[in-house]
Amino acid sequence: MITLVIVAVVAMICAGGLNTVETAVAGISRARVAELQRDEVAGANALLKVVENRARHVNVLVILRTLCESIGAVTLAAVCLKLFEPERWAIVAAVVLLALFTFLVLGVFSRTMGRKNPYSISLATAVVLSFMAKVLGPLEKLLIWFGNIITPGGGFRDGPFATEVELREMVDIAQERGIVEHDERRMIQSVFDLAETSARVVMVPRPEMVWIEAYKHCGQAVALCVKSGHSRLPVIGESVEDIVGVIYLKDIVQQTYSRTDGGRGVRVSEVMRNCVFVPDSKPLDDLLDEMQRTRNHIAILIDEYGSVAGLISIEDILEEIVGEIADEYDEAEQAPIEPLGDASYRVQARLSLGELIELYDEAHGRQLVFDDEVTDEVDTVSGLLAYALGRVPLPGSYVEYAGLKFTAEGSRDRRGRMRVRTVVVEPTAEFYSEEEDTDGQS
Repeated sequence: MITLVIVAVVAMICAGGLNTVETAVAGISRARVAELQRDEVAGANALLKVVENRARHVNVLVILRTLCESIGAVTLAAVCLKLFEPERWAIVAAVVLLALFTFLVLGVFSRTMGRKNPYSISLATAVVLSFMAKVLGPLEKLLIWFGNIITPGGGFRDGPFATEVELREMVDIAQERGIVEHDERRMIQSVFDLAETSARVVMVPRPEMVWIEAYKHCGQAVALCVKSGHSRLPVIGESVEDIVGVIYLKDIVQQTYSRTDGGRGVRVSEVMRNCVFVPDSKPLDDLLDEMQRTRNHIAILIDEYGSVAGLISIEDILEEIVGEIADEYDEAEQAPIEPLGDASYRVQARLSLGELIELYDEAHGRQLVFDDEVTDEVDTVSGLLAYALGRVPLPGSYVEYAGLKFTAEGSRDRRGRMRVRTVVVEPTAEFYSEEEDTDGQS
């Protein structure tokens, strides 16, 4: 009787200790263990071997824990049968005691200890665990082999794993517990999103591309680079669909800095590099890997019909991870529409044409009329500027259309590139003459 009680208690305590070690080993980082090894911490060498084959050692712990739990459960049931009559009360007592012990000792206490002190527990038990893995290695392999046979589908042979969803949840939990900051969590989540984001989402669309013709000279290329703020420009042949290369400002400067003609004697086609073409559906993670391997910082995107869809730079992809970085030169966000008086407005470059038409209709009773071709091809005010100019608008560019004068305004972004951010919309003489004609007819 006393022997059975001692065996039951010892078996359950051993099961709890094994559960503590299992929790600790499962929760340690290989990188941290490698640091402990470099610092020559006692037990770190053995622990590193455990972590390198974590699945095998965890399986050994599971086998030993299951064995101890089984011994404890059987001996506890035997003790209850001797203490209680009839048998049904003995069974009830055994179930209640086993459930309480399993929950409190094996569940709450042992797992809490393993999570609170994972490295100290793992270091203290690494040598013994390695020895037990060698002794029970054949048994562990036999049980895993047998389990895979009886498991539908042949079983799982690669050991423990975590899905992307589980990893995302782990990051969220880490933020809630203060282990990672909000910005760190956002960047980690952004890395996962790269595989699900296509290049077309972050590309510079073709209407906003700044390009230069191959026949122009390097002096003109330098001027365009300075004005646009770009250090790399696509080079076109007969049209924007005929992209023949990419020109780098560094290459232009190296070729022309010692010349007295300011680069007018060197054609763009002489210093341009070959360009990389990729489908606009390519995932960002694959594209980033390809650009790193080929040492390209810019790629031309092609749509499903073989036409140029836009371009993308390696900086655009990195911004998907770290986000936009505001500095002291960034301008404060402006309202979408800022009245300037006399039917003039400063509007955001991405304001839709529909909102512009609605603005003049409600504020001035004027129905702006755009050609069907314009409404089919253009969605925004900056798009209207690009369509009317036949090129990407730069700050200072202007056009007159539908009785209004559109003047592009902008500044350099954080990478030094000129960006059209706002457009000043002013009425022209045609606007007022049409207004007088309308009043006369009424």
